[in-house]
Amino acid sequence: MLPAPSRAQRTALPPETLDPEPGPGSAAIATGAPPAPASAPRASAPAAKPRDPYFDNVKYLAIVLVAVAHSWEPVMGDSRAARAVYMIIYTFHMPAFILVSGHFSRSFDASPGRMKRLVTGVAVPYVVFETAYSLFRRYAGGEPDAPITLLDPLFLTWFLAALLIWRLTTHLWRTLRHPLPVALAVAALASVSPGIGNDLDLQRVLQFLPFFVLGVLARPEHFVRVRRREVRLLALPLFAAALAFAYAVAPHLQLGWFYRSDSAQELGAPWWSGVTMTLLMFGCALLLTAGFLSWVPARTTWFTKLGAGTICGYLLHGFLIRGAEYAGLIDGNAWLSGPAGLALVAVMAAVAVTLLCTPPVRRVMRFATEPDMAWAFRRSPAGR
Repeated sequence: MLPAPSRAQRTALPPETLDPEPGPGSAAIATGAPPAPASAPRASAPAAKPRDPYFDNVKYLAIVLVAVAHSWEPVMGDSRAARAVYMIIYTFHMPAFILVSGHFSRSFDASPGRMKRLVTGVAVPYVVFETAYSLFRRYAGGEPDAPITLLDPLFLTWFLAALLIWRLTTHLWRTLRHPLPVALAVAALASVSPGIGNDLDLQRVLQFLPFFVLGVLARPEHFVRVRRREVRLLALPLFAAALAFAYAVAPHLQLGWFYRSDSAQELGAPWWSGVTMTLLMFGCALLLTAGFLSWVPARTTWFTKLGAGTICGYLLHGFLIRGAEYAGLIDGNAWLSGPAGLALVAVMAAVAVTLLCTPPVRRVMRFATEPDMAWAFRRSPAGR
């Protein structure tokens, strides 16, 4: 578990989505030192600072888990063991992803430069891929009447809508005296409010909010502490116990609790269970996320560079999974629900998302994930 941060000076980090660019703020991730003030005179353009390999490793491994979990959804069938593993992955893979996104959003201050990056790095990709998934569903999925709407995110695009909303509220969470309890209260209230509806997947936005706030509060030294040897050793029995518990409750626990896209009433449970499950799921996710983060290597590895392309891996792997379903590859191969089939699906998903994170794919997709839209904005003073 990450220790609660003090009110010490916060490190200013560049606003990022899933792919932080190297710059003056990125060195602060590793050192904890604040970058030079924006008003400092510039004698010459500084050399780009190296990326912190640890966070790139976290993002790559998290996106692999996301892809594997998504690929298992249509094939795991009634396998109790597969359902248990799936539940474990779903307990922490998105919380880990969201926590890191919150950590890279700590310095978001609505300045012109950061608002531009919010638009080009989050809002525009959301519009592009929400439209693309809608068209894919219409023409490849055999649903000619499928609507194209920006209010009802399809499949995995909800995360971009959520990130847009979360990042715009960053300053609020840095201002409040007790931001995490407030975020947990918001999540608990959302879990008992069926009237929220599906617009922008607000149930997920609100129920996953505490993990973003925790990321905003987390400082670099917290990630150093979680990588201590004793934490890594404790993570092993933790995951073993979690897997045993998940196997025991797998036939009885609804997966909807892990998706956080519905209220307790919509899941057919009494309203008070929403509050209870919000707190229990947060605690379980926090423990498993800490265990996961403790085992992520801090050194440069063969997959470190792929961490820079996780935005592509995240947004594109859904086409492969949905495409396999639309093509009948799932329904026509019942053996995929067996142990060998599930292992094959997991390997294929991991390989596919790895290829989608490579630099060539990132360059090709830059028009949609990192568009150059200087023409759309007014000129602003240097450094803003």
